[in-house]
Amino acid sequence: MEKVKILLDESDIPRQWYNLAADLPTPLLPPLGPDGNPVSPDMLAPVFPMNLIEQEVSAERWIDIPEEILNILYRWRPAPLRRAVYLEQHLDTPARIYFKDESMSPPGSHKPNTAVAQAWYNKQFGIEKLTTETGAGQWGSALAFACQLIGLECKVFMVRISFDQKPFRKVMMQVWGANCIASPSSETNAGRKVLEEMPDTPGSLGIAISEAIEAAVTDPTGKTRYSLGSVLNHVLLHQTIIGLEAKKQLKKIGEKPDIIIGCAGGGSNFAGLSFPFVADKINGADITIIPVEPTACPTMTRAPFVYDFGDTACTTPLLAMHSLGHAFVPPPIHAGGLRYHGMAPLVCQAIVEGLLEPRSYHQLESYNAAITWARTEGFIAAPETSQALAAVIDEAKKAKEEGKEKVILFNYSGHGLMDLSGYDAFLSGKLVDYELPDKELQKYLKDLENLPKAEMRKSGKW
Repeated sequence: MEKVKILLDESDIPRQWYNLAADLPTPLLPPLGPDGNPVSPDMLAPVFPMNLIEQEVSAERWIDIPEEILNILYRWRPAPLRRAVYLEQHLDTPARIYFKDESMSPPGSHKPNTAVAQAWYNKQFGIEKLTTETGAGQWGSALAFACQLIGLECKVFMVRISFDQKPFRKVMMQVWGANCIASPSSETNAGRKVLEEMPDTPGSLGIAISEAIEAAVTDPTGKTRYSLGSVLNHVLLHQTIIGLEAKKQLKKIGEKPDIIIGCAGGGSNFAGLSFPFVADKINGADITIIPVEPTACPTMTRAPFVYDFGDTACTTPLLAMHSLGHAFVPPPIHAGGLRYHGMAPLVCQAIVEGLLEPRSYHQLESYNAAITWARTEGFIAAPETSQALAAVIDEAKKAKEEGKEKVILFNYSGHGLMDLSGYDAFLSGKLVDYELPDKELQKYLKDLENLPKAEMRKSGKW
């Protein structure tokens, strides 16, 4: 029997995060303010603490992880690297499939890697309360967990469709002491405006972000800040501990990946695994790196590279990214999370450079992949992770057709034990595939016509 678990000792945990911004062949376009001029760090101060703003704008390749953060991460890190030998046998593939098991954290996903870091930096800055949004609930539960350990209040605006579909995520947040409310809500101007115009809306991450930011910046005490679970540079930075651990584990067994796969909604778990390997690709390594998204929310595969707001109420800086439009409201399907209208600027610039090969899958194919996974490996994957599993199975089958021994590495970004209602809907035949009509996409993109244009700059090496 092949070795199915590759473990690291606690002494092997990475002690620095890796910052891809230092190595991108073409630097990121700067965030812009409403006047079209670049945003200065002090303009972000009402939203984020300055110690995190410094990480957001940093071009340093390596950033030290404080010992206090490592002491919390030791609860579940280093996370195992596992080999999916049972799936390999089922598919009769010559490919060797490895997965980084991020379901081992107390909230059951990769999200605490940055939740703990963000809560700690906010606490160091004198902040007493964090507000945030959450879609499927992975991020909200992770921040609730982190705030409880570090001693901060936490308020979560949860997208209404997920609030209704996933009640146990809300309970997890409450167990860890957070206040979770459905978004849009009547507690903010942004929420009231949406409810007035669309009382039956399923909500969106863009709306929930608007509410969370408004709640933070209007706090009269000045002791509240906003926390984001994906998209921004500092969030992706904290997640690179995943890929850095995976590198050490593969090295222990003498393997190098040919293909790297991760699901991508805002980009955090995908970037966390892949960015240390993207650095290798920049330096000449022959690696195929695939971010995967649902066809219902085709940000990377169909959306243009533009300047757009990160939220529906247009309160964030303009970011250069692939975007479906800040007014985009995803259909109330059950493709897990992965419903954000934009994508992390670092991921987008890597796509523009040709370093990444994005792909989309329908939710029925993704759930079928998750069922195959559960009936071979035994684990029940988060619906988000099922998108990655669909691509893994495709690549393993392709290796069989080509007769090539490929090494496939993917991020098992979370378990699905809080998402069984989705599996129930799939198994009972209630789920359907949905592909965003071009007419709908063009409608949302009209809102961007008067915004600054993003120049698609690339080095042309790939």
